[in-house]
Amino acid sequence: MIEVTRKTFETIDPRTEEVIARIAEGEKEDVDLAVKAAREAFDHGPWPRLPGCERRRIMLKFADLIDENIEELAVLDTIDGGKLYSLCKIIDIPAAAETIRYYAGAADKIHGATLKMSRDLQAYTLHEPVGVVGHIIPWNFPSQMFVMKVGPALAAGCTMLVKPAEQTPLSALYYAHLAKLAGIPDGVLNVITGYGSTAGAAISSHMDIDKVSFTGSTEVGRLIMQGAAASNLKSVSLELGGKSPFIVFDDVDVDKVADLALQGSFYNKGEICVAGTRIFVQEGIYDKFLNKLEEKVKRWVVGDPFNPNVHQGPQVNKQQYDKILSYIEHGKNGGATLFSGGKPAGQKGYYIEPTIFTDVTDDMTIAKEEIFGPVMSVLKFKTVEEVIKRANATKYGLAAGIMTNDLNTANTVSRSIRAGVIWINCYFAFDKDLPYGGYKMSGFERDMGLEALNKYLQVKSVATPIQNSPWL
Repeated sequence: MIEVTRKTFETIDPRTEEVIARIAEGEKEDVDLAVKAAREAFDHGPWPRLPGCERRRIMLKFADLIDENIEELAVLDTIDGGKLYSLCKIIDIPAAAETIRYYAGAADKIHGATLKMSRDLQAYTLHEPVGVVGHIIPWNFPSQMFVMKVGPALAAGCTMLVKPAEQTPLSALYYAHLAKLAGIPDGVLNVITGYGSTAGAAISSHMDIDKVSFTGSTEVGRLIMQGAAASNLKSVSLELGGKSPFIVFDDVDVDKVADLALQGSFYNKGEICVAGTRIFVQEGIYDKFLNKLEEKVKRWVVGDPFNPNVHQGPQVNKQQYDKILSYIEHGKNGGATLFSGGKPAGQKGYYIEPTIFTDVTDDMTIAKEEIFGPVMSVLKFKTVEEVIKRANATKYGLAAGIMTNDLNTANTVSRSIRAGVIWINCYFAFDKDLPYGGYKMSGFERDMGLEALNKYLQVKSVATPIQNSPWL
């Protein structure tokens, strides 16, 4: 952590509403210093010039250190973000290590192509690191978002700044510590903690940053683009909000799909941009499906995220807690029927009951706007054509779920939904090899997969005349 201003801010435990620690509040001057270090490391340091196999070796060491520190990292994400400790230990942190390994394996496989020219020229392409990258990451998955951004950028040979969300800065600082222990050279990976309106704005508008990769809200994504355009026209990658449809046709196993629907809306306390919170249920099974939801949501446990029997911890902070409760009031006052939940849970901490609304129409606020909390809307439909039209009637296009046993229906609907990720008879089926990103106002470019590596590379074409060649 590089610090000039000496100001600090509090990071709060959402379980107790108490201060965990005071964290350095980076501002423009701190960003300038970090960019200077990253620029020096890129222009004159070893990292972009190392053979890919050497970057791979160091990144694999980084991944091993993550595995060796699973418990510490899981605790940090639990106390800082209210995430379930058990899932951090068995999913989030091991997946973070595997993501670094995935991109480590790509570091020595970056190459261009020899081109077949139409005249007396020999030509080829080079894939070169884009330069200094600014990563701005959200608070809902602090570990996974960190490695999704850092992994491919390191493999490409870039240097970088990472600004974690001010709500969850702790694990990012620990990852930076582990990166240094792994042998990543000074200046290559710089963590700046602070607020989006100051540190984040300074990154997006900085004249010496070559690219910004941002995950967060659509509103902030717009500001990132404005800052990039007004400064040096740096390239921008955005993964933004969503209001994903979860479509249930009447030929499914209702019991099994009801479980998927609950996970799709309430996993990670609904703080996930691909949450399938618009549950479209075909009219033939609508009542049966609601009965199953009611039965299952009664067994959904809200409480201390360190308790292995708990399904849902606290919302990340007071602001998000209040925002979710205000949306619940919108639903109750806007004509929807409160089917389940709808209230705070517990006397202390930012806990909210899993909430289900029925009799929801497409024009209601709770059906249109991203709530980012444990709130599900259930809507009835009749035909395939109808549900495609309604599912697409949103400014977002991040993900969708299609539940059917009919292959033709699955093919038709998956090709008709305007979204970047379609899950058929599953949900949250993430993988390090699966590109992830959105259509429309859910952003552009992709995280994960080799597509993510490409966005940190520039393509350079090189041509030279050839004389008296027997072939072109």
